[in-house]
Amino acid sequence: MYQLVPAFSVPMVFAKLPDCEALNAELRELFLARSGDERYRNPDPFTHRNAALFESNFRLFDWPQPVVQRLREFCWSTLYRAIRELNGYDLETLKRLHIACEAWFHVTRKGGYFGPHNHPLHSWSGVYCVSHGGDDPDSDSGKLTMINPQAVCTMYIDKAISQMKPPYSMANRMLRLTPGDLVLFPSWVLHEVLPFEGDEPRITVAFNARFQLEGAQPANVPIG
Repeated sequence: MYQLVPAFSVPMVFAKLPDCEALNAELRELFLARSGDERYRNPDPFTHRNAALFESNFRLFDWPQPVVQRLREFCWSTLYRAIRELNGYDLETLKRLHIACEAWFHVTRKGGYFGPHNHPLHSWSGVYCVSHGGDDPDSDSGKLTMINPQAVCTMYIDKAISQMKPPYSMANRMLRLTPGDLVLFPSWVLHEVLPFEGDEPRITVAFNARFQLEGAQPANVPIG
């Protein structure tokens, strides 16, 4: 008997919002206007970035505009579907999963980048692409790069493992998002956005989510 299996794996979800042109155009107009108002900027930036990237505050999905709420609905429906499929939950269990979130947008102009980071205290994160253009589509410009978690374990690499095929490859996963693309990933995964070289703004929406099961009780164990 001979069997080759992936012993460990990291889930990622890719989805596409259909007929998204009008929604993205409205989002683009809204975000470009807000990025010119310092009141909407993230007041406590942490991850390394430069002046060519504008990051909003983290209350985006609380905004009342219908276009924001339509995007929120798409993101949540996709995320709940992924949770259902990965965990084998039925509909009644999903209904009991209450979500808490933070969401924001980025407007990245030429030369903008966002350094390596992850999102503590959440279980799932996502990025939706509103616009990306004006650059060389065959370059690494503006790519969302997922850093392979096995990189910290590569104590020795030779030809026996350096060319392994996915899902065993130790290479990073580099994604060029196009308008309407949504990618979901576990919040612990390190990722970054490479320098963007386009003449038009690259605009994305990002979010983090965590969940609490309605009616869950703490374990009945002695304390003190």
